[in-house]
Amino acid sequence: MLSDEQILNVLMQYNPWWKGLPVTDKLAPVHHRFAYYEAKKLLLHQDLRRFVILSGPRRVGKTTILFQLIKNLLSQNVSARNILYLSFDNPVLKLAGFEETMRVYKNAYPAGNKCYFFIDEVQYARDWESWIKTLYDTKPNLRVMATGSASPVLEKDPAESGVGRWSILKIPTLSFYEYCDLLQITTGWQPPAAINPTRLDMLEKGDFSDVMAGLSPLQQHFNRYLTVGGFPELALAGEETLSQKLLREDVVDKVLKRDLLSLYNVRSPLQFEKVFLYLCMHSSSIINITTMAKELEGINKITLLNYIDYLKQANLIYISNPLNVDGKGILKGRSKIYVADPAIRNAVLMLENVLADPVEMGSMVETAVYKHIAAYYSSANIQVGYYRRVKDSEKEVDIVAGLPAGKFLCEVKYREQAPVKASDALFELINSEKAKVQGAVIITKRAEDYGIVAHNSRIPVVRIPAFAFLYLLGHAEKERVLA
Repeated sequence: MLSDEQILNVLMQYNPWWKGLPVTDKLAPVHHRFAYYEAKKLLLHQDLRRFVILSGPRRVGKTTILFQLIKNLLSQNVSARNILYLSFDNPVLKLAGFEETMRVYKNAYPAGNKCYFFIDEVQYARDWESWIKTLYDTKPNLRVMATGSASPVLEKDPAESGVGRWSILKIPTLSFYEYCDLLQITTGWQPPAAINPTRLDMLEKGDFSDVMAGLSPLQQHFNRYLTVGGFPELALAGEETLSQKLLREDVVDKVLKRDLLSLYNVRSPLQFEKVFLYLCMHSSSIINITTMAKELEGINKITLLNYIDYLKQANLIYISNPLNVDGKGILKGRSKIYVADPAIRNAVLMLENVLADPVEMGSMVETAVYKHIAAYYSSANIQVGYYRRVKDSEKEVDIVAGLPAGKFLCEVKYREQAPVKASDALFELINSEKAKVQGAVIITKRAEDYGIVAHNSRIPVVRIPAFAFLYLLGHAEKERVLA
């Protein structure tokens, strides 16, 4: 149906550097996300050859990272014709398929030994995983980086064709630190590189006060970050109402009404949307599948679990599972669901005066904290979940990171008055030898609500405002990535 000339014309438009034209700043902004540096290390590693697949929600900057890497390669005098960018979101290339597109490219530009392929929305190419496998096995000098907003093969069956061939790099929405960096929000003070945000109890009291004094001007920017700040392009936009509209259209609607419907045989799109809406309304809550199925007009539980799995694979939600950290009974079989970014939830629910609602703010902040902790530990494959005891009033710890050396606990109490009791689950776990807790924080709201909790415990518990903890966590991630 398509001629070689039609396919080549699309490739020429996608690859202006073949004609000697530069990669514009609009395509490849000067500002780099942390993920850019991680992607660059994986793609160009001298000893470990892996194809790289960037996975994350729409609008988090995956395509931008591709063009930034292309710009970097061109600056290193890599031959322009040895660099190929294509997007299978394009109807012509989607119709042509992987094999035809590669054939046309090779016929037009018989490239040299060292080639770099950058493939956007790879999941829309038929049998893409087989072609990637073939390219890896037959082209030892080829490096490939691809992106996917929703790709079932990546999550469900990587062992079949991807093991030892590609690495999946998860790209979350902007951290609070990245948001401030992108908008050039500074306080004139930078945290010392040695600060470990999960062991703030090791700071001297005076040093902790200095840290909080340095970070306090950032508090005024935190609310906007929660409402629109997770996506680079929207964070830079001045009009928040327009940003939320674009978020609904570009991030949510395209995934729910196009991406996932085409990747999976979803028989009831309306029912699928209702499932996501329900999860947005209950973000940061433990989900009872039986109750949820009834409230959604009797949806089949297997179908419901499949829909939740699709949303996870599309990077629209996180699933936090219960962790047994003290050897006692825990609430089994129930997961907490977090929307991938508080801004998505706000855009979908279109809540008014959300910043004045303490319940909504608590949910938003816990969602943001979970996202930051999950992203912080993702490269080390650390399990991040929650703890809830079956008995004793089902005491709960909001977020638990299962580090090999010991657990890190996080309790979110984002309200004006946030008292804690020695009988709370947080302190019971800390004082349990079996739990092996090595650090614990309580996330608070007010800038002046920080310091060591007075209760006696095996290790000190730190109170710290949400904006400060998330900024320090992002700064620590930056120090690790750029090390």
